[in-house]
Amino acid sequence: MECERQKNFFKTCGECKIHCCQNARPPLTPRRKNIIMDYLKSQKIQIEDPFNGSEYTFPREDEEGYCIFYDKLTKKCMVHSVKPETCVAGPITFDINKKTGKIEWYLKLEKICPLAGIMNRDKEALKEHLKVAKREILQLVRELPPKALQAILRIEEPDTFKIDEDELSEDILRKL
Repeated sequence: MECERQKNFFKTCGECKIHCCQNARPPLTPRRKNIIMDYLKSQKIQIEDPFNGSEYTFPREDEEGYCIFYDKLTKKCMVHSVKPETCVAGPITFDINKKTGKIEWYLKLEKICPLAGIMNRDKEALKEHLKVAKREILQLVRELPPKALQAILRIEEPDTFKIDEDELSEDILRKL
């Protein structure tokens, strides 16, 4: 099991009515998939066939589109300590600009995520979380197979604004 990878935002997230765990489809690397499977076994959580996807792997969704790891009663993630990188990074997301060779970092608008509003008003909290988001997403981008990375980059992220950008390594750019 991994150590805590992010600050615990449960008070904000637990009171949220927006449902970021619905229709999210966070990408999973083969390594993250194995980490989650090991965690499920160690915690004796039985979920039959927890993953889905053709172009990239993501947690299966229930009939309402909620992530299979989202507990509707507790409003908590059952795999919180090992959850997907983009879930840790949220409400920060990313895109890759092939022309500039940079990864661009975006913050969701408050209407999409109340936590984004809190971070937008508290620049120190945003700065701290951006470090975590960058670490997690760069790990994801390095480990995703090229086809999967290309597929997730086609997904539109509306209602966001750019907050930063960084140079990308040649090995990542070659995947595109």
